[in-house]
Amino acid sequence: MTASTVTGAADLVREALEVYGDDPAAASILHGYSRRLEEPLRIAVAGMVKAGKSTLLNAIIGEEIAPTDTGECTRIVTWYRFGHTPRITMYPKDGESRILPVKRVDGRLVFMLGNVQAEDVDKLDVEWPSPMLRTMTLIDTPGIASLSEDVSARSTSFLTPADTPSEADAVIYLMRHMHSSDLRFLESFRDTEAGRSGTVNALAVLSRADEVGAGRIDSLLSAGEIADRYRRDHNLRKLALGVVPVAGLLAQSARTMRQQDFAALQQLAGLDRTDREKMLISADRFLRSAKPEGLVREARASLLARYGLFGIRLAVVLIRNGFDEPTPLAHELARRSGLDPLLDLLSRQFQARAEALKARTALVGVEALLRMSPRPDTGKLAAALERLQVNAHEFRELRLLATLRTTGVPLSPDLAAEAEGLIGGWGPASHMRLGLAADAAPDDLADEARRFLLKWRAVAENPLTDRAALDACRVVIRSCEGVLAEASALQRLRKSA
Repeated sequence: MTASTVTGAADLVREALEVYGDDPAAASILHGYSRRLEEPLRIAVAGMVKAGKSTLLNAIIGEEIAPTDTGECTRIVTWYRFGHTPRITMYPKDGESRILPVKRVDGRLVFMLGNVQAEDVDKLDVEWPSPMLRTMTLIDTPGIASLSEDVSARSTSFLTPADTPSEADAVIYLMRHMHSSDLRFLESFRDTEAGRSGTVNALAVLSRADEVGAGRIDSLLSAGEIADRYRRDHNLRKLALGVVPVAGLLAQSARTMRQQDFAALQQLAGLDRTDREKMLISADRFLRSAKPEGLVREARASLLARYGLFGIRLAVVLIRNGFDEPTPLAHELARRSGLDPLLDLLSRQFQARAEALKARTALVGVEALLRMSPRPDTGKLAAALERLQVNAHEFRELRLLATLRTTGVPLSPDLAAEAEGLIGGWGPASHMRLGLAADAAPDDLADEARRFLLKWRAVAENPLTDRAALDACRVVIRSCEGVLAEASALQRLRKSA
């Protein structure tokens, strides 16, 4: 994201405040957009009931601070943002906000609402000193398609408002299988005011992936094949930037492993293989087993609740194969849960584009305000908005990416796929655009960028290229020029060092 585009978005919001400063409601909205430009990217975690949203959120943060039961708090939109000290603020629908006590039970954060009912709470705001929250604000939403229409409506109205940008800049959408209701939600998120700017800003997660293979050791492999099939599905591909299988429960427990967990898993790993396999046939057998001696039923129940049979089986195999210390075991379990690929996608597709996504949200918000509350003195503001939206190359890339994944561009399949990569479809970093390794030398980056630039200039100049594809070619050429300029700057820096 260029500094000029970010500055332009901030300047535009300030100009709008000068015009609408006498309107308290409009001014409040614009101040909100101004703050959003300075805050971390807002990413909502959404999905159907029992999709594992809170569990995955805990795994991403690395602490058990989001409630995962079916209590009152899972029915409330809850924000998780960085703070130097833990702090929980409740915002009721009526009345003043109030600070809730910070209380942990068995390592988990518990929200003490007192005599306030969930339906009377607008949102909860949790500040927490987690490094992950420095770069993104996570928003846990109630289940969509809940049996309670009120609960479901909360998520829908929060994520897909009719006339204003969504409170979230991007969405991680969890699904256990791909159903029409999942597609309808993602379609509606794309059709919000922010979505109509021409941006695909959702990631799909095949959650509870360990259940795909009934908890077998190879469950994630089976889930990976299903996710790959979903990834190629035309209906989903146009709505999500990727599909990742994740065993959320295992990811959460691996990131929050306790010493007593490891000690219990070590005991299980020391059993005879036949005895161990018999006891891990089912959850009931595991709980009723008398082996190993010393592993009481309460400890077994805790392991089962935290890791599931899949996680226990995998952890035992890893311990027997040399992961005999808590930290290496926790890292390997997290990696095998599918969490690492998800965090990588979050980094490449969302955090690397954070400034562009936030600026887009602000500009769409100003545009909606101009349309809904027109004034005779907004002509200059509207012209500045249009110039910024048209000329900012980051927005042109986002629009072309959405077009390539929806209606398509009249290019050959190979060229269309190449264009998608060059405009940052697999990540905006230069080496990702060019299909090179992360440690590629500046000379290699420059040579490859130059090769692509010449190739796409030739495509644009070819009289056989469909006129409808020329705009796409120009965007790709501009992207190649940007990568080449960056690589050339790195070359000069290296030579001067």
